[in-house]
Amino acid sequence: MSVHLAPEEIEARSFQIIEAELGPHSWSACDWPLVRRAIHTSADFEYAVTMRISANAVARGIAALKAGRGIVTDTTMALSGISQARLAQFGVKTSCFVADPDVAREAKAQGITRSILAMRKGAQDAANGIFVIGNAPTALFELIRLVREEGVRPALVVGLPVGFVGAAESKEALLTLAEELPDLPFVTNRGRKGGSNVAAAIINAIVIQAAES
Repeated sequence: MSVHLAPEEIEARSFQIIEAELGPHSWSACDWPLVRRAIHTSADFEYAVTMRISANAVARGIAALKAGRGIVTDTTMALSGISQARLAQFGVKTSCFVADPDVAREAKAQGITRSILAMRKGAQDAANGIFVIGNAPTALFELIRLVREEGVRPALVVGLPVGFVGAAESKEALLTLAEELPDLPFVTNRGRKGGSNVAAAIINAIVIQAAES
């Protein structure tokens, strides 16, 4: 491989390798770019099997971006992984509240995780619509509770927490919620795998489609 390849050339070549190695698949034209970017950022072909994307996820995500709905993440890593340059044309604000002093203070007072309080804070602002969770199962569990108990209706949920405690269970809970609310737009996967980098990659894939549309 030439060390002089431009980043876009490396990306294009990576996509070619992914498609060649994976072979035929049943993903739709709008969903495949999400799955492909998940594989690209993780080098893990299992996402082609484990990903779950609601039928309305991409369309609703694009609509939310074009409407300027804010993006709330559970980690600064997910926040930094989302392309601000690509988002700029939509005037979309990105936020992560987990390190905010008031969130830390209240979490300590209540004896709960900052991720829970960060989701509550993000959901309080009606301007926010896209929730991106790549690390904390507690954040996804709390978002599910907010939907069920407080009537929060996200424009899109990207729920991809990673780990051994609660990650797989929180994603199964999201899938159960989607059965109760068929109109809920979501992107998730089954199992322990996930991560802030994968969650950010999903958003970037939707942003690219929004720009192209």
